[in-house]
Amino acid sequence: MKTSVIISTYTKERYKDVLRCIESVRHQSLKPYEILLILDPVKSLVEYYKNIVPKDVRVVVSDGFGLSKARNKGVFEAKGDIIAFIDDDAWADDLWLEKIVENYSDEGVYGVGGKIIPVFENGRPKWLPEELDWIVGCTYKGMPEQRTNIRNPIGANMSFRREAFEIAGPFRSEIGRYGKKLLSGEEAEFAMRLRKIKPDAKIIYEPSAVVYHKVPKSRVRISYAVKRAFYEGYSKAILAKEFPLEMESKYLNFILRSILRKLLSKGQQIEALVMSVIVMTVGIGNLYGTCRILLRK
Repeated sequence: MKTSVIISTYTKERYKDVLRCIESVRHQSLKPYEILLILDPVKSLVEYYKNIVPKDVRVVVSDGFGLSKARNKGVFEAKGDIIAFIDDDAWADDLWLEKIVENYSDEGVYGVGGKIIPVFENGRPKWLPEELDWIVGCTYKGMPEQRTNIRNPIGANMSFRREAFEIAGPFRSEIGRYGKKLLSGEEAEFAMRLRKIKPDAKIIYEPSAVVYHKVPKSRVRISYAVKRAFYEGYSKAILAKEFPLEMESKYLNFILRSILRKLLSKGQQIEALVMSVIVMTVGIGNLYGTCRILLRK
């Protein structure tokens, strides 16, 4: 079973992160069939990375800008039976690929996602509870802790059979990241679309397939968290046009209970306040997105 690993980046600023990511993939216990680095179609960016990445990494130029278009180009170019994705500012545990691929021995498994551990540049800020680690693109408290069937993986650590894309088509580019624009949810939409077409397709959360995700200082500011929460709500409004969001309803119930528990616990009131602000901001973003959708009709 051949595995292609796709990494994408849009900036020279992350070159150290990109090289670390590539090296972590090159030194897997289970070697990938190929590593693809997908770049935005900017000549200077392409020339820069061609000069610094190892020769066994295939540099591919995306057909457009944005994370979804980069991933789609990677899928189109990849030769593997399994296509794995890892963020450019993340790095994989040595057993990452091996633990992912093990799950595909079950022919009913069409996708596998793993655990994403945040690595804070200056340590975790006191105001950021683990329940909100989705803000920094990581596994968060409230997610399953054991291997289980899930709705969708998180994009920083996910994989799908090639056949999944043949069945469901590509990622939707209108809801993916574009530079610093924080719309998200393309992996959730893809996984739900796949399940809609093929209801028996399994998507597995495998917590032993671990990647570490760098969290820079710029992402642990309240202003970033609020912006990210707004766009999360906006993205979910787009998804809600076509799919029921049961997982989000369960998470909302979970986080409201967590807020109440923290309010009643000594020394956790700041976390409770931040969580309350984030929940309200997601709601505002969702309302904004819903109104925009209705106005377009």
